[in-house]
Amino acid sequence: MDRVSAEGKMFTDAHSPASLCSPARYGLLTGRYPWRTRLKKGVLMPYRQPLIEPSRLTLASLLRSRGYGTAYIGKWHLGLEWKTKDGSKAEDYYDQDKVFQTDETLQWGIDFGQPVGGGPTRLGFDYFYGNAGCPSNDPPYVFIQNDRLVAVPTKMSREKWRGLPGFLPGPMADDWSEEDIDVILAGKAQAAIDRHLRHRPNDPFFLIVSPNSPHIPWLVPEFMKGKSKEGPRGDLVALFDWVVGEVDAHLKKRGISDQTLLIITSDNGGQKGANGHRSALDFRGYKSDIWEGGHRVPFIVRWPGKVKPGAVSGELVSLGDMCATFADLVGAPLPDDAAEDSWSVLPAFLGKSQGRPLHEALVFQAGNGDLAIRQGRWKYIGPNQEGAKGRLYDLDADPGEARDLAAGNRPIVAALSALLFKYQSQGFSRPMGRF
Repeated sequence: MDRVSAEGKMFTDAHSPASLCSPARYGLLTGRYPWRTRLKKGVLMPYRQPLIEPSRLTLASLLRSRGYGTAYIGKWHLGLEWKTKDGSKAEDYYDQDKVFQTDETLQWGIDFGQPVGGGPTRLGFDYFYGNAGCPSNDPPYVFIQNDRLVAVPTKMSREKWRGLPGFLPGPMADDWSEEDIDVILAGKAQAAIDRHLRHRPNDPFFLIVSPNSPHIPWLVPEFMKGKSKEGPRGDLVALFDWVVGEVDAHLKKRGISDQTLLIITSDNGGQKGANGHRSALDFRGYKSDIWEGGHRVPFIVRWPGKVKPGAVSGELVSLGDMCATFADLVGAPLPDDAAEDSWSVLPAFLGKSQGRPLHEALVFQAGNGDLAIRQGRWKYIGPNQEGAKGRLYDLDADPGEARDLAAGNRPIVAALSALLFKYQSQGFSRPMGRF
């Protein structure tokens, strides 16, 4: 990733629309804030219904309409439609809020031999190979290709994994390996590139590669153990870097690297590091938090001949901006009922200053449902159900969010609170009629 960054541009003020994976992925694929959905907090637990309705424009359907081949490799975690043996609702087998109190044997009521609906191939992707939820801790432990399980589970997950951080016991394929998930996904990403070049060599290609690492329960392939000096989670960060290297090397091997826009990012902030590793740098908080450490993410863009090598940008950008950005890139105006919260940041990619910020403001969602709004240097965190009052931080002077300035800046608090309410009530935040 350091090498790719040197060959492209690094964004230092990039954000996920939420500090957890399911809502963040929703925002990336739809350009719409996840708190506009039924998922007001947390993530989708196993066997939940799809969060993205089939009629909604996605990044993939947008680009497919412009002649792109499209593929998704890896972790999905946006819900699927599972069939059951008795016709009941699969999502009833796991209580969304009490998964660890649920009888895991109920999962055998799901008919794993039937097609699985509502996934990537229904939302604009030509091809999918990956997993329903977090591959390493959400059942079922099996890969899915398009709308079929690659192997039908015949037994429960291994007893030795029970009790590991966040691990949910469940049906498992006979050959399932917790340690080798991303090794397999890296190979499938390379194969997806080959498949496109073989069948549609003259068409552009859009590929999302979504590895499992770094993620609980921190199980590492043998060849990566000890690579980071930061324990198993650190080794999984190194494994993610390895996946980036495998995909990038394949782009070069196939002679298409110079024609490829490559983006490297994350769906939320990190977990606390080991051995002094500052996984959130100097920012406050970690994954799931409303603080900067929860939603400020790495964002690296390489596009030979388009993006200046070695550049650094402080432009405020969000994963949710990718819909409008790619629409801008391919010249596809967005309809008013799509990508309601997406703003084009293509000028920031290309280093073309607009003389003003590209966003009016951005909104972030915490794991517990708290919302914050950012405008320029100011970040306002709204009141929450736990009784916390609204808080205001000057991120230019205080990036660690240590000093609440709300009491001395009531006009700013009022303005940001009003803007957040406006975004919530009107159903969109981007100017209609433009990217």
